[in-house]
Amino acid sequence: MRELFIYYRIPSAAADEALAAALALQARLRQRHPGLTARLLRRPDDANEQQTWMETYAYLRDTEPAGVTSALEAEIADEARVLAPFIAGARHTEVFIPCAS
Repeated sequence: MRELFIYYRIPSAAADEALAAALALQARLRQRHPGLTARLLRRPDDANEQQTWMETYAYLRDTEPAGVTSALEAEIADEARVLAPFIAGARHTEVFIPCAS
């Protein structure tokens, strides 16, 4: 089952606005894709000027056997364009699958 882990840096000064945009995009994705789980995480020990954030996307067990498809990955990237004004540097996407279920 394919899962996505997407990380990037946000200037701390833009964190409140970026948070609202990120949560809204994840809510839209969950609404269109029942069973999709989307989380937003932040590294706790970041410096004052920037924060490292991570979005995760996966399906609940047995909802979508293949997990996050390439088509959904492209849709997530398209939705994430709203975050572009807030991101310092690149947005990195990693794909993982479970070692065991």
